Amino acid sequence: MRHLVHSVRVVGRFLVPMIALYLTSGMNFAAESFPSKALRIIVPAAPGGNLDNVTRVVALKLSEQLGQPVIVENRPGANYMIAVEHVRSLPADGYTYLAIADSFLAAPLVAPTAKFDPVKDFVGVSLVATVPELLVINPSVQANSVKDLIALAKSEPGELSFGSAGVGYSAHIAAALFSTQAGVKMTHIPYKGNAPALVDVMGGRLSLIFDTISTSLPQVKAGRLKALGVTSSTRSPLLPNVPTVSEAGLPGYESVIFNGIVAKAGTPPEILNRMNTAIREILQRKDVREKLMDQGVEPAGTQSYEQFTAYMKSQGDKYAKVIKKAEIHTNS
Repeated sequence: MRHLVHSVRVVGRFLVPMIALYLTSGMNFAAESFPSKALRIIVPAAPGGNLDNVTRVVALKLSEQLGQPVIVENRPGANYMIAVEHVRSLPADGYTYLAIADSFLAAPLVAPTAKFDPVKDFVGVSLVATVPELLVINPSVQANSVKDLIALAKSEPGELSFGSAGVGYSAHIAAALFSTQAGVKMTHIPYKGNAPALVDVMGGRLSLIFDTISTSLPQVKAGRLKALGVTSSTRSPLLPNVPTVSEAGLPGYESVIFNGIVAKAGTPPEILNRMNTAIREILQRKDVREKLMDQGVEPAGTQSYEQFTAYMKSQGDKYAKVIKKAEIHTNS
């Protein structure tokens, strides 16, 4: 019996390291051979919008970088849930990703139907871009600066109206943050998209909107809108003469749309590292940077997938405070 026990111990001493070596080698092989087939990026928005356009620019270059097709698939609707459920139903093997914007973090906080946790159900892959918004008003509004607008809003509580693509969307969050920091009350009018809201600002049916620079800039140049400030912490190279909202009258204000890519929680770290590196290298290419900048988008990768995961958490905490303070919610 003693000989048997001794033999088992001896075999175990050699077997355990061998198993560990085998498993490690298997994981390394899987990472090295990745990807061995086409990848997909699910976009939770209709074709043609900011998130879709940015994702397609990155997907095209990823195909070249990884040597496999990267297919962009649009699955809009239900406060991200259609896209989220699809990605959650698939294996966490690194072959399916979800493109996200800031509304991905806000949706579960404002919509009862959005039953997912952005930082528990998913893991960050990389930040891709930031998109500053532009605070624009109808020229008839008696304000020539952010300070003027705040003073006007304080003198007429609730009289100024702003539009957005819907409850909890970026323009709504930007305006809610503005209102809470400035201590003013404005009336929110939700639309099915920023485009019709922008039209109503130009037509004088709305007072103002926080809109992407790419869509507002032509209207500002044409004199149909008046630009008061950009929402980023620094001025936009597309509008160097327009101050930030912070420097124009609301110190400390910052609210930018971000675009990024996430994977299902449980995706192997080796694959996340590979994808993060590939995206970061793509965003450093001159042709990619120029293409995104022409769309009013600022390329912004992250040094690791962990960094983007941490960024999502910090932004989510920020949105939670704004949403709670502004009492933002929807019944759908």
